[in-house]
Amino acid sequence: QGDQQCSGGGRQGCWRAVWRLSLREVLSLTDQEGELRWREALFFQVGRRRVMDNLKSQSDRGLLPSFRAAVLGGQHEELLCTLDSIAAGSRENLGVAARCLACIADVLACLAGEGRGGLRSGPAANPAWSHAFSILEKGHLLGGVQALATERAKWLSRPDLLVRAARHYEAAGQVLLRQAVMLSQRFISIGQGEVPPLGEWQDVECPARLDLSGGWSDTPPIAFEHGGAVVNVAVKVDGRRPIGARARRIKEPRLLLVSSSGVQDDAIAMETVCEKLEDLKDHCVPYAPAALLKAVCVCSGLVTYPSRQSLDEQLLQRWGGGVEIHTWSLLPHGSGLGTSSILAGAVLAAVYRCTGRTYDTDSLIHAVLHLEQMLTTGGGWQDQVGGLVGGVKVARSKACLPLRVEVERLPLSDDFLLSLQQHLLLVYTGKTRLARNLLQDTVRRWYSRVPSIVENAGQLVDNAEECARACSLPRLGACLERYWGQKKVMAPGCEPAAVRTMMDALRPLALGQTLAGAGGGGFLYLLTRQPQQGEAVRQVLNNTQGLRDFSVHPVELDMDGISLLKSS
Repeated sequence: QGDQQCSGGGRQGCWRAVWRLSLREVLSLTDQEGELRWREALFFQVGRRRVMDNLKSQSDRGLLPSFRAAVLGGQHEELLCTLDSIAAGSRENLGVAARCLACIADVLACLAGEGRGGLRSGPAANPAWSHAFSILEKGHLLGGVQALATERAKWLSRPDLLVRAARHYEAAGQVLLRQAVMLSQRFISIGQGEVPPLGEWQDVECPARLDLSGGWSDTPPIAFEHGGAVVNVAVKVDGRRPIGARARRIKEPRLLLVSSSGVQDDAIAMETVCEKLEDLKDHCVPYAPAALLKAVCVCSGLVTYPSRQSLDEQLLQRWGGGVEIHTWSLLPHGSGLGTSSILAGAVLAAVYRCTGRTYDTDSLIHAVLHLEQMLTTGGGWQDQVGGLVGGVKVARSKACLPLRVEVERLPLSDDFLLSLQQHLLLVYTGKTRLARNLLQDTVRRWYSRVPSIVENAGQLVDNAEECARACSLPRLGACLERYWGQKKVMAPGCEPAAVRTMMDALRPLALGQTLAGAGGGGFLYLLTRQPQQGEAVRQVLNNTQGLRDFSVHPVELDMDGISLLKSS
């Protein structure tokens, strides 16, 4: 067209025609670009609205695709501000606020790029973030979220900084998660009775627990966002309740804390003396000496920390002297049998009794849940249920806050219980359990609503309800087999090669089998096809190449749970 006009109007006409044509093309392209920008803005506006609705309604729809799209489209700043706003406005539901901070960690990881910046799991103790953390710890949600955002702006320039910032946001989310779970404190009811004489020991023993189905559904935030159900059974190991504590009041205004682990002559005892309030400052540091016992002293109200009163003043004024506490466990470290939570319940019971306070088992279950949040170890509620309540039971928590655990003893016949006992065996694998790493990874994937995790959480609860209805050993064995598969979905890599070899070798003898607890090691337990199969199991394992350091243990059902012994 330009050529035709040029031929009829000379050079000047030619340039006018070309200019007009170029202008039309530019205007057309401009319209297209404007339409594209409008559509893109609408897309991200819809995406942000979907994120807001998803988080506020606690939907199970995954958000990672929206996060990746926002990052690729350069809309991450608006997305981060949206997440900040939702978190800061969720004072009435700290579970939502905690998930928002976990989502911010996901956005930061997307900004870093897959495979760049290092591992998501790692330390989150950079001093630059301590101010924001301290604000959150004090319960100031809005100020804490704003302080986190201010610090975040300084960590956006490199992939390694982005990943480190993501770690700190995950840690900040854990602060809010702990605060959400600690709302269960309202279900703790402690009374005041007669205080025993000075020097009189109060002894407590507890069985271990075997989780038969539903484990992981009791883990916050799954337990209060989806709802949980677990079936487990209290057991004696080698004919003994393996976990216990004792406490008494003493004249000296101090805390004498002694913890023992190991079997009888091989037991190792560690003694810690607290004579100043400052000695309790690490009560919330899980790996500090006597951390569990210190946390019990604070959580039980034995002493107050921090306080303007000195330790000796508090002890003398409240209890007329100090307190001596001893604990023990006959189980190996990382057994998977719920040792630490059950031990916490035993110590709380002993301390309550030696100071004349009364409680019920329901209060003790929630007190342990509260204590473990104070100790920052997290975890769920099924361990203490398993060891504090005797027999076979199903425990449940609803999808809401505050988190409340309700326990139902299953009405099983004596014949069925005897048969169950004769067909249950424990095998120590010789491998250490890795629950802490497993827990962090699983919670991260739950917050991201990875579809396999969401679907599996529902199947865990369904399987627990099926297990509670099981009226025969084959049905119970089938539940165990499904449960082990479900555990491996929740925590990929929780099956060491030696354990897989062991389970394959034992499969012909078993109706069902699984690793106790979260997996990764500790005890394996199996429901055998024939009764009294201890020797047969031992022979199979002895004849299997590559297995060593294992041991086989008989199981006895404990129908009493936590037991208060006569003082001596």
